[in-house]
Amino acid sequence: MKLYYSPGACSLSPHIVLREAGLAFEPVMAPTKTHQLQDGTDYYSINPLGYVPMLELDDGTRLREGPAIVQYVADQAPNRNLAPANGTLARYRLQEWLTFIGTEIHKSFSPLFNPNMPEDGKKSFREKLASRFAFVDKELANKQYVMGDHFSVADAYLYTVTRWTKPMSIDISGLPNLLAHHARIEARPAVQEALKHEKLQ
Repeated sequence: MKLYYSPGACSLSPHIVLREAGLAFEPVMAPTKTHQLQDGTDYYSINPLGYVPMLELDDGTRLREGPAIVQYVADQAPNRNLAPANGTLARYRLQEWLTFIGTEIHKSFSPLFNPNMPEDGKKSFREKLASRFAFVDKELANKQYVMGDHFSVADAYLYTVTRWTKPMSIDISGLPNLLAHHARIEARPAVQEALKHEKLQ
């Protein structure tokens, strides 16, 4: 398998999950600014949408979108318990979290990365993000991980988007449960391996 990624982008989530799953894969850097691979290939020829992540399977099949990719990876290594079994309520809870993180947190960061977005507009998105992170902080009370006592693919995604709070000037210093979760995930060996590979340490 190949994972097309850009350092520090949302592709860090499936990068972490692939390492947690213990699956063999080749990380291929696809910078979001140049859209050009290291061998000169135009990334748009691989993913017409131009963004990451993209997972290419051994048979050439390509899968887009982080929440879909991490669930696919989890299902390839069921013994790692990265996602509840398909068809269970717990699996739908996982999908609930992945959707929330993707639509309410991840996509709310997008305007902050846009240099053409007026500062007034960015302020409203920062306020929205602060409220969403406050909700997550309450949900994490008395829990080690998003789903309870076990690490799941949702934790990798939440960790990834929480990393963006500091550079985007979102204050989470008053959210102890979120901060503890972030530190807990960052300490995991697979996360450290992904950070080291992406030169994010």
